[in-house]
Amino acid sequence: MNSTHSATFPKVLFFITLLAFGASVQAQQSPADYWETNLKQAYFGDREILDAGDLLSIEAPKRAENPAVVPIRITTGTDQNAEQSIRSITLIVDKNPDPKAGVFNFTQASGQADLDLRIRVDQYSMVRAIAETTDGKLYMTSRFVKGSGGCSAPAAGDLELAMARLGKMQLRTKPATENGLSQLLSTQLKVSHPNITGMQKDQVTHLIMPAHFVKQVNVKLEDEVIFSAELGISISENPTFGFYLSPGTEGGKLTAEVIDNKENIFTKDTEVTVLNKS
Repeated sequence: MNSTHSATFPKVLFFITLLAFGASVQAQQSPADYWETNLKQAYFGDREILDAGDLLSIEAPKRAENPAVVPIRITTGTDQNAEQSIRSITLIVDKNPDPKAGVFNFTQASGQADLDLRIRVDQYSMVRAIAETTDGKLYMTSRFVKGSGGCSAPAAGDLELAMARLGKMQLRTKPATENGLSQLLSTQLKVSHPNITGMQKDQVTHLIMPAHFVKQVNVKLEDEVIFSAELGISISENPTFGFYLSPGTEGGKLTAEVIDNKENIFTKDTEVTVLNKS
């Protein structure tokens, strides 16, 4: 070994050891420490975040059967006509490469700011829902989910077929059957999209595929916004969102607009049912 290589080798070994030590420290941090020292400041600055109590709850499996498709249900304890209603919900998966899965915005016409969706979980992680109310306060609830590899997991089906169906959507409504919500419509939006994270390998070439994912959703009843979302790579392929709307005494056209990170725009509309005829 020549003298140049002899001098360089200890330096390389030192940096490898340093990186391994840093990764070890991060791995040893408790979920609370990781949130407090890394994510809270990054996303919310110095704003106070209160315990959600009965205002907000999150349902998630303790152990994900498939970490690329983890069902999440967020339930709220107030309706959108209340004095303190919910303006938005931010969903954070602490240990994902991009922790902010999405910000979901609700209006009075939502009726209830509940949400169903499916996400990716890349490591054992705390999943947090942070609600911002109309008075500007923040409230948080969380669940710990065991799962790994969700962001790099290959597509479940044929990618060529998935691309051929890119942007096809289903938009359906039906009367809500939950207690106390019978005046609302339960709405489901399904989008055919591979939602490639930028961490997955092409199964033929073994090269990393460029990120290609849904980044924005807007849903309107006629000209009134009901629900919207800004999304990251943590949403599962073929994104599905369940939410509510309050159609009032008139029906109308419900329109969903979906935009992906390559600026493709997809739309779908349906007629809604009038629940409360005058």
